[in-house]
Amino acid sequence: MRVTTKGQVTIPINVREVLGIMPETEIDFREDNGRFYIVKADKPKITKQFKKLRGIATAKMSTDEIMNLTRKS
Repeated sequence: MRVTTKGQVTIPINVREVLGIMPETEIDFREDNGRFYIVKADKPKITKQFKKLRGIATAKMSTDEIMNLTRKS
């Protein structure tokens, strides 16, 4: 495997399939005793912060009304 001038490598398809890596998947490199491993990145914790707020909106508008507000400039 060869590294490009931009520091990129192609992850072989069999490795992507085993790891479940699809386009746009975030990955991390983990180091253990001088060896590096590719792992799927943990999901961003920010989603957990908003999960508890889901479904508590008090707006008395329909989805269409809210969408119209976001589209007006």
